[in-house]
Amino acid sequence: MDIIKKRVVTEIMKTSVADAHIEEIITTLSEDGTWPDIDYKDVSREGFQHRVHADNMLDLARAYKTRSSKFHKSKKVKRAIERALQHWIANDYICDNWWYNQIGIPNTMVALMLLIGEELPQNLVNGTQPIIGRAHINAQGARPGGDRIKIAGIEAKNMLFLGNKVHFGKIISVIEGEIKKVEWIGMRYGYGYRDGEGGFENRTEGGRGIQYDNSFHHRNDGVNNTLSYGLGYANAFIEWAIYTAATPYFFSNEKIEILIDYFLDGICKTAIYGKFPDPGAKNRSISRPGTLRPYSSKMPEQLLALSDYRSEELHEIVAIRNTAGRPTSSHATFYRHTEHFSFQRPDFFTSVRMHSTRTHNMEYPYNSEGLLNHHRGDGANHISVSGDEYYDIWPVYDYQKIPGTTSVQKPEMPSPESVRVLGVTDFVGAVTDDKYAAVAFDFKRQADTLAARKSWFFFDKAYVCLGVGIATDWEMPVFTTINQALLRGPVTVKSENSVLKAEKGQTSFKDVDWVFHDGVGYLFPSPTTVYLKNKKETGSWWRINKQAHSSKEKIALDVFALWLDHGVQPKNGTYEYMVVPATSLERLGQRNDNNTISILANTPYIQAVGNTKLGIYQTVFYKAGKIDLTDNLTLTSDTPGMVMIELQGDRLEAVSVADPNRELGKMHLFVNTPLDKIGDNYRAQWNKDEKHTEIRIVLPQGMDAGKSVTLRF
Repeated sequence: MDIIKKRVVTEIMKTSVADAHIEEIITTLSEDGTWPDIDYKDVSREGFQHRVHADNMLDLARAYKTRSSKFHKSKKVKRAIERALQHWIANDYICDNWWYNQIGIPNTMVALMLLIGEELPQNLVNGTQPIIGRAHINAQGARPGGDRIKIAGIEAKNMLFLGNKVHFGKIISVIEGEIKKVEWIGMRYGYGYRDGEGGFENRTEGGRGIQYDNSFHHRNDGVNNTLSYGLGYANAFIEWAIYTAATPYFFSNEKIEILIDYFLDGICKTAIYGKFPDPGAKNRSISRPGTLRPYSSKMPEQLLALSDYRSEELHEIVAIRNTAGRPTSSHATFYRHTEHFSFQRPDFFTSVRMHSTRTHNMEYPYNSEGLLNHHRGDGANHISVSGDEYYDIWPVYDYQKIPGTTSVQKPEMPSPESVRVLGVTDFVGAVTDDKYAAVAFDFKRQADTLAARKSWFFFDKAYVCLGVGIATDWEMPVFTTINQALLRGPVTVKSENSVLKAEKGQTSFKDVDWVFHDGVGYLFPSPTTVYLKNKKETGSWWRINKQAHSSKEKIALDVFALWLDHGVQPKNGTYEYMVVPATSLERLGQRNDNNTISILANTPYIQAVGNTKLGIYQTVFYKAGKIDLTDNLTLTSDTPGMVMIELQGDRLEAVSVADPNRELGKMHLFVNTPLDKIGDNYRAQWNKDEKHTEIRIVLPQGMDAGKSVTLRF
């Protein structure tokens, strides 16, 4: 216990405080133990500046305990702490946001006690216990898979302070037990998951925690929280694994390995190069300054200190986060429990965010944050080469032009209360062999009566984006946004057979072959009219985040946006374009992808793309259908589903399939090439009379429904 307590105190003391800051805190402290710049009456979710009062006390304690500080063991500092703490105890401030009451303030108070509690009057120590005690494993906010680890960690620190060995051991067991994978109930029931008991009173997982696909759910809404609550969840577990290392309280290898898998296959594969947060995976935190700052190497370094499991991969993440390095491996990962897809190559990263009957589109704008996030789950497709293309652009962003989305252009955004909606279609998913992939989204937005069938087809150097059946009853224009990011350098356009640099402003170009900006090319298979904005936009953080500390200062940033206009009240709009990241203007001008990548179909029933160089052909069947992939190969599917075929010359090398509807037991395919094979989960049988091979593939069920199956012949 003493060893662990010392480690906890050492960690608290790692936050340094400047003497000038301490001088100011002491000087401005009033006789009644308050600071004049704090509004003590505002306990709202958006306000509660009382947290600054608590932080000031902890900073004073750090200075008091720092030998190099001129305030080390200062009686003046100690009296200031006592005065400020007495004021808090006397008033016992309660915030409208439960988080401060059960996590934020108890965590600061227990840290204060661990640093200086033994030197404070007993009445003050006793007075803090009810405040710290609001953080306990049966508290309302201590929901499994949510904030339970954080709250349990605060209670464990309090047991260290109190010297309660028995209860400390129980709390450590609770923390260890939280590291597990849980079933996402939305996979089995779809809409029905809402019938389960929810809210603070739910003491069961309810689908919250690490999912079987290594994404993370914080609530029972199915929203991807891997890079928000899921990151804090991992940090809290690692924190206690470090504290308890080489003691009888240390966690089992099994739990450590589950956490490492989640870190590498969940957190890192959802991040750009494993280093930068993917903006497409962020929720309301997008409205906070600095939310896309790169991750430090601390977490993988801590994991390496705990275990040698997957150490080579962890070392690579450490190297990437400490340098400008890039990953050595590529991946195409679909998180079927959160409808989120990420695609990594050594020189670019992209993702697609969707929603279905199994998930909501976006986190609710709790605490008045993320007020304009209505369309950020509607097929958002962000593109990154440097990793910071969208850094802090959000105050000036046009939230009806989210990259990859098709949206009705309304005069103004709907109310924040309507940000979160449940999907209304089942057909949402991806087929992948872990390296290449196709993604499909049968998109419907009831509020706008908008429908579109959208798909993406990913290869090594480029990917294709298709849309069809775009329609709405609203008499308003509908746009498909190709990208909206920070403007960096000139925008070059090949229009009407002329290459020109676009002037600053907003304009349209006819008969466009390609557009180039900031290392990314946007190609159009047939000449297309595109709309371009490359100009300064203004806004403020207050526009999207009504927290009391949110700045109202006007911000001006140069913005690049590129989109297609489907007209007012379209009935069967379509689009086709290709994205070529990590290229140059010279290479883009020389590129002729029509010879290697071709669009085979873009109808409401079938969308398909082939890459002859790779021999990969990807097809989305929204219903049973048939398509000619090459002059010699025809593919037929008896059911809706997604299929990726790999050819070596004319030989069928591999087949990957997936069921976005998550309802089939098998898929039946037919190809007009001879094949006789039997495997554990398939049978391929040539019928010489019909001159086709029937391939029967058993699909994953339960928590694996929607997962791809790859057959290699």
